[in-house]
Amino acid sequence: MASGPFGRLLAAGGRALAGHGLTVRSPLPERTEPPLALVYRGPATLPGCPEAVAALLKSSRWGFDVRYVGPDEDVPLSHRALAGAALYAQPGGGTLRRGYRHLKGHRDEIRQFVKSGGRYLGICLGGYLAGATPGFALLPGDTNQYIASFAASVDSAKNTVVQVSWRGRRRTLFFQDGPHFLLQPNAEADIIATYPNGTIAAMVTRLGAGRVGVVGPHPEATDDWYIDAGLRAADRLGADLGHDLIDTVMRP
Repeated sequence: MASGPFGRLLAAGGRALAGHGLTVRSPLPERTEPPLALVYRGPATLPGCPEAVAALLKSSRWGFDVRYVGPDEDVPLSHRALAGAALYAQPGGGTLRRGYRHLKGHRDEIRQFVKSGGRYLGICLGGYLAGATPGFALLPGDTNQYIASFAASVDSAKNTVVQVSWRGRRRTLFFQDGPHFLLQPNAEADIIATYPNGTIAAMVTRLGAGRVGVVGPHPEATDDWYIDAGLRAADRLGADLGHDLIDTVMRP
């Protein structure tokens, strides 16, 4: 749920990620306890967004131990908190510039977390924040508003739905001014979903020893999101797609 900058890069098709092993650490060791996922909750998001992401993570096959981090939470967002986590999730929220203003002090911490083997999951505003203008610079490219892209199927920042092709299957998801993702030429990425105009709606890429998963629409949206927005709920909600994105970003 954000409005982003006009992109400065041309969209390019990504190449499949090479299967190089992690060299620093992996969030996938043999374990007896569920992996820890941190979900941001604070002024750079909106009520309901962190909770929906937390529910998606808990319902995945990973069975995450989910904890909220933020300025008013028991655990502040910090290098120390991130050091014990397998995944950091940045939910949807308000505008990109407002969100980045609240989070820019954590940019280096988040980048180091991912480069050292951590996982980043960004949904809508969290996807914008993975970009660079402004953002955490986690992607081999940048982001832009889907509604500003050529021949976009949605032209309004209001709550609506959008069709995507998710691994070749057409699905409908909740959408509110989400990003599409721009790749530098020859950048490596696993492109999971595209919008009807061919721009990237969801992908996973590497940064250092870690992985970054981003999505423009909202696979975590529950039926009450549709009802509150006066929309007809999709025939099938997108939790299974969210789980697919989580599985991909958690891949060793």
